[in-house]
Amino acid sequence: MNAGQRRNRPAVALAMGVAFAFVCSVFGSACGAQKSGDVGSNVTITVAAASDLRPAFEELGAAFTESSGTQVTFTFGSSGQLREQIINGAPFDLFASANASFVDEVIASGRGVADTKADYSFGRIVLWAAPGLPLPDRIEDLSDPTFRRIVIANPEHAPYGAAALQALQAAGIADDVDDRLVFGENVSDAFAIAKSGNADIGIVALSLAISDGSEYATIPAGLHEPLRQTLVVTSNGERGQAAAAFAAFIAGSTGRATMARYGFTLPAEQASADSVPSASAGAGTTAAVSE
Repeated sequence: MNAGQRRNRPAVALAMGVAFAFVCSVFGSACGAQKSGDVGSNVTITVAAASDLRPAFEELGAAFTESSGTQVTFTFGSSGQLREQIINGAPFDLFASANASFVDEVIASGRGVADTKADYSFGRIVLWAAPGLPLPDRIEDLSDPTFRRIVIANPEHAPYGAAALQALQAAGIADDVDDRLVFGENVSDAFAIAKSGNADIGIVALSLAISDGSEYATIPAGLHEPLRQTLVVTSNGERGQAAAAFAAFIAGSTGRATMARYGFTLPAEQASADSVPSASAGAGTTAAVSE
């Protein structure tokens, strides 16, 4: 498909059967508990989740509560800041990061249950224009100084911001846009800054653009390191078991369908995609999405 071509939301066929089997093997009895409701009834778990997950995880939390009786509350933010909170003792039961390295740091600190670590999705970044402004077709178009302010998540602690900066560098325009970059605390904050008109263009999570029902232009995944989103259980006992059951629920049929609607892919599909030659580095796709 050529750059700039308009289309409906891309079909994201998640090959999750293998992933679900893997998660069940990792979380053991949690998968059975999810079905029986024996674990987690009348329990509340608190999930620290990367902010790109808000639309998908809020749906999944409600569905999990309905099926299991476990109440799920969320704290959304940048993965790096959530990592620091967990390491410093914040009482979260599950950490769903937008990258793997922050999960590894939580495990190394003794605050994560190592054998519950699992990849649950791969994210994508897109170009998104403030209301009433033209949407560029390709990331290279941001070199045009008429795009006066470009917002990304803070790359120091937000994986989506790091991916955005890598993409700008790989496209050869990082120096051109450096004095026009503004930073949000996380990718949801970056999206809000663009939506308010305080930036002309945002480089944001595909999931947020889909949730908004607005137009976006995809940025080739080959321009940045994969957004390998990884989770780990961060508590023990009954709450830890309930958190593991929620992790398994994300990999089950409801989780697969929900994550697909918000543009996420998971490890089995990503491995397949990685074996296919990528498109030209600058090619992007613009999509009109309605929810």
